[in-house]
Amino acid sequence: MTPLFYIIIGLLLLDFVVATLLNFLNAKHYKDKLPLQLQDVYEANEYKKSQDYKRENNQFLNITSLFSLLLTLGFFFFKGFAYIDTIARQISDNEILISLIFFGIIMLGSDIITTPFSYYKTFIIEEKFGFNTSTKKIFWMDKLKGWFLSIGLGGIILASIIWFYQKTGTNFWLYTWAFIAVFSVFMTLFYSSLIVPLFNKQTPLEDGELKNSIQKFASKVGFKLDNIFVIDGSKRSTKANAYFSGFGIKKRIVLYDTLIKDLDVDEIVAVLAHEIGHYKKKHVFINMVLSILLTGLTLYILSLFIDNALLSESLSVSKPSFHIGLIAFGVLYTPISAITGLFMNILSRKFEYEADDYAKKHFGSKPLIQALKKLSKNSLSNLTPHKSYVFYHYSHPTLLQRILNLDKE
Repeated sequence: MTPLFYIIIGLLLLDFVVATLLNFLNAKHYKDKLPLQLQDVYEANEYKKSQDYKRENNQFLNITSLFSLLLTLGFFFFKGFAYIDTIARQISDNEILISLIFFGIIMLGSDIITTPFSYYKTFIIEEKFGFNTSTKKIFWMDKLKGWFLSIGLGGIILASIIWFYQKTGTNFWLYTWAFIAVFSVFMTLFYSSLIVPLFNKQTPLEDGELKNSIQKFASKVGFKLDNIFVIDGSKRSTKANAYFSGFGIKKRIVLYDTLIKDLDVDEIVAVLAHEIGHYKKKHVFINMVLSILLTGLTLYILSLFIDNALLSESLSVSKPSFHIGLIAFGVLYTPISAITGLFMNILSRKFEYEADDYAKKHFGSKPLIQALKKLSKNSLSNLTPHKSYVFYHYSHPTLLQRILNLDKE
């Protein structure tokens, strides 16, 4: 147990303490009186239900977070990584295969251990409050598909990174960066057409009032839109959503069927005006570029430390290896990751305001405000979060902040 080992343990504990403190501060505001601008979101009984939902989710989160911490600490103190490394080396002497087996065992084991928690969350908590529409068959099929995707895509990415490292040494980060950049662009373009269909059915929006209204607005703001799809989100949850993906000829807007059910035509168009605002303001492109730049920064810092035997020694592994160094580095990088995460959340909230302003300018604020209120109500959202929790965790402004912004002259 080297000094670096105790630094890693300290970072794990610090991360847990910060997260727990923020959850505690946030929970203290569950019973706050709603601001005047939000008092029409919930009826009295609905607000009580939302408070119960938040409280139950918070208790569940505290239990799962503590369980995860204890499991991780046990793995560190009882040399779990060294044990799995030994198993992997007994199966193969190829470093790429050893790393794939190592991470495969850890990821599969972790998923199996945490599956009861996700099962409880879906079929107990979400069902209790009327959100779950999934079946046990869908739940387990999602698990299997997720495993195959992790093995396939994750395996290719990891094997490529280690191969670059073997061939180029510490310069691997440049080749890995280029590889991940190309992969990120590819996924941005084709995620909705290649990955989403594995889990959900997407169908073109039918002709009618809604499609006509959307196309009329798109034409008005000079937004060429050929791909409007409806996704069967109701097969898993009653919660509604919409998203924009891709760019250029591959851009598409996807509406959840629950969104179409919950909102009026003008409200749906207002939500899409917001999404089009993201595109017009180049938020999709900026986010992709920033993500690629942050990936490059992370890989560069990793290249400075990956050859250091202290990383492997900190996990009680005598033979230095890329995969063991990657585990130790991942924890040590936590403070930097937290800082970049805060930066990205601040920027994301700024982008949300800009997209709201775009929708207000081109379609008016009232339909979007009504849509946001309905969506918050139907998902039992927390309308009175603690400001520190918002600053640290939220990628979107709160409902109150968005309404105040939309109501400005």
